[in-house]
Amino acid sequence: MPLPLEGIRVLDWTIWQQGPISALMMSDLGADVIKIEERVGGDPGRGVLRASGLDLSGFPNFYFEANNRGKRSIALDLKQPEAREIVLELVKKADVFVQNFRPGAAARAGLDYDTLKKINPKIIYGNGSGFGRKGPDAERPCMDYLGLARSGIMLAAGEPNTPPVGIQGAIADQMAGTMLAFGIITALLARERFGIGQEVDVSLLGAMTWLQGLSMSSRLMLGGEMPRPSRQFAFNPLWNHYRCSDDKWLAFAMAQADRWWADFTRVIGKPELATDEKYNTMMNRGINAAELVALLDEVFASKTRDEWMKVLTDGGDFIFSYVNSVSDLPNDPQIQANGLISEVQHDSLGALKMLNVPIGLSETPSRIAGPAPEFGQHTEQVLV
Repeated sequence: MPLPLEGIRVLDWTIWQQGPISALMMSDLGADVIKIEERVGGDPGRGVLRASGLDLSGFPNFYFEANNRGKRSIALDLKQPEAREIVLELVKKADVFVQNFRPGAAARAGLDYDTLKKINPKIIYGNGSGFGRKGPDAERPCMDYLGLARSGIMLAAGEPNTPPVGIQGAIADQMAGTMLAFGIITALLARERFGIGQEVDVSLLGAMTWLQGLSMSSRLMLGGEMPRPSRQFAFNPLWNHYRCSDDKWLAFAMAQADRWWADFTRVIGKPELATDEKYNTMMNRGINAAELVALLDEVFASKTRDEWMKVLTDGGDFIFSYVNSVSDLPNDPQIQANGLISEVQHDSLGALKMLNVPIGLSETPSRIAGPAPEFGQHTEQVLV
C-alpha cells in the first residue's frame, strides 16, 4: 500500500523536540528523513535524560526515541567546509530542509533558505523558532517552557487566582512541531500545483497562541480573554468534574444543561433538585453554583467511579466520561480500538510501544518505519 509522502526526501537538521517532531510526522507518512547531526555530541536530545540526572541504563531514551523514530542519521562536523558541501549536495536531491536553530544560526552555517534555494529552487525550507523570526525577541533563546509562558497558557490553565501552571510533556514543542509539519506538507502541495518552493515559519509562541484560538478570539473581539475555570463555582455544574469515593473523577460536558437536568437529578437520586427554585434553571444554578457543586460533590463521593459509570450509562443519554491520567491512556479501550499505539522492534531493547500519528487515512495510512537511529548510523549509506 502506498504512503502519502512516499518518494519525498527530508533533510532534518533539528534538535530537541519541535523540529524533530515535524520530521517524524513526515517519516510516519512515508518520507525518507535524513537526520543531520553535529559530529560532536549530536542532537542534545540523545543525552537529555542523563543531563536530568536520570540513570536509565538498559531502558530506552524515550525522549529521543519518541521524537526521532524511523529516520536515518548522518554525523557531520559542519564547522568544516567539506561537511557543508556534503549537505549542499544532499540539498540538490532533497524536497524538504527543516531546521529549528535560533534565527541567524542557519545563515552563519551557510544553510539558510536564501543559500539553499539557489541550489534547489523548489526546496521547501521549514523554520522552527521560539518567538518568531521577526521582532525584538526573534533571536532570544527559547525552549518549550518559555513557549508556555509567553503564550499565556500558563495563566489560562488551573484555578482562578492561582500562580501560573507549568504543563508537563513539552506540549509547546509538540504543538509547534505538528504545525510545522502541517505547513511543510501544505507547501509540498503548493509546489505540486504551482511549481514553486518556499519557506515555512512556525514558532512556539505562534503555535501555542493558535492552540488557544477561542480565548484569543474572545480577547480580540470582545476585549477580554475567557476566564480560568473554577470547579467550585462552575456556573454550569453539568460542565464540571467530580471526585468519586475511590478517588477517581468523572467529567460532564452538558452545555445545554436544562435539557438534561431533570433526568440527571433523578438518576443521581436527588429528584427534588429538578424543581427546587434555586436550581430549576441554568441561571439559577449559576447563581447558586457554589452550594450546588458542594452538594454534587457529596453525591458523587458516595459511590465508586465504576458504579457511577453504570448508573449514568443505564439511566440516560448523558454526555460524560471518566478523567484519565496519562498512565491510564495505554489501557483506554478507545485508544486501543482506534490504533493510536503501535509496537516498534528495537534491535537491542525489543518491542517499544509508541504513539501513532493520530490521523486516519483510509487508503494511505501512516506507519512507523522503525526506531530512532543510532548516532551517525547511516552516514556511509547516505553518502555513497
